[in-house]
Amino acid sequence: MKTKLHFLIIMLLSVSFIRAQETTVNTSMGAGYSNQVFYKLSTETETSFAANSWDIAMLRTSAFNIGLRVNGGIGIEVFEASNLPADWATIDVANLSSWTQLYNSDTEWNNGAFQQGSATYGWGEYNVESHQVEGTIIFVLKYADGTYRKFINEFFASGYTFKYSTWDGSTWTADQTVTVSNSDNSSNKYNYYSLQNNEEVLAEPAISDWDLKFTRYYTEVAPSTQYLVTGVLHSDEVEISENEEPGGMPADPTLNYSTDINTIGYDWKSFTGTGFSVDSDKAFYIKYADDTVYRLYFTAFSGGSSGDLTFNFEDITSSLSIEDVSDEISFGIYPNPSKDKKINLVYDINSLNTDQNEIFIYSTTGQIVYQTVLNNSSGFYNSSLDLSSLNSGIYLLQFKSGNKMVSKKIILN
Repeated sequence: MKTKLHFLIIMLLSVSFIRAQETTVNTSMGAGYSNQVFYKLSTETETSFAANSWDIAMLRTSAFNIGLRVNGGIGIEVFEASNLPADWATIDVANLSSWTQLYNSDTEWNNGAFQQGSATYGWGEYNVESHQVEGTIIFVLKYADGTYRKFINEFFASGYTFKYSTWDGSTWTADQTVTVSNSDNSSNKYNYYSLQNNEEVLAEPAISDWDLKFTRYYTEVAPSTQYLVTGVLHSDEVEISENEEPGGMPADPTLNYSTDINTIGYDWKSFTGTGFSVDSDKAFYIKYADDTVYRLYFTAFSGGSSGDLTFNFEDITSSLSIEDVSDEISFGIYPNPSKDKKINLVYDINSLNTDQNEIFIYSTTGQIVYQTVLNNSSGFYNSSLDLSSLNSGIYLLQFKSGNKMVSKKIILN
């Protein structure tokens, strides 16, 4: 009986939460995937940047972590042309077929294409006298329109100092030398630079303001074979688990979370020859550092003609946190967070308990701001609480049944 009632609690929480909290998002990367779109689930916030606004991304979060990525999403290809800085003036694009092509990692943000070069740090070596990483690798960037630019990151010291030049068809233009400091855009993970427009640009929201990035990126589709795909890369501030769920969300899903940024990736859709088919049975669970969990699945994708796509998501934290207070009692809360300050308590008391079942809600300062008594007869209950008298914020809800107790954080929006 205990197992059956516990299952009923989970199912009730899941069904009720889907009806009350599921959000449908219609977004677009634009025709030809002209935009890179960032989305934050907890705030339902979308931010877009022109995909071709940047060429180079520079990790800026630490004076000791170096990361250089290329904008592969707009078709820029990166080649290691030489490991001798002295060759700078004699680089010849006619030799491209003999150069090694390099790619951004699609599992780690901090492992960009320039980290794949042959130097110890990918693009350079550590100088024990200057205590800086100094550039030793000359790269050539080939653009989708046939433009070539040579590039060397000359050194890293709390920022990036790099040099570049553009091939005009017969010779290289005058060198441009730029320094981009890590102190720029202090809320962001990366700083960005456009070699095409010779300017530093903003091309991402603050670290805390996005979970998912809808973009094009290179991925290995077969051994040593990279292909440009369209999909989702996620922030390394969250972890994601993928589940095949043809019957919808199960009562007790087995979730294996990954930090690989391509966990959602591109294969939630497939090309049929005339359009795209979306696998809505493929569900993704996005977990925040505070253990909040969202469930997401896709329902539509138009391809490059418009870049339109649709996904649904919901906060299922409460559905995943049904707790046994004891062998006789199970307890859960939904929705959590609550958008209207109304929550439901679901509890199952298997044996008659002569003691009171009570709810206490505490503020963050430890004060009791709400208290009520619940039914104490044996059975299964779904009780509603109207907490509209409380201010928006975070509270601690405590459920007591006799000498048994469980506490849960609740969020009122």
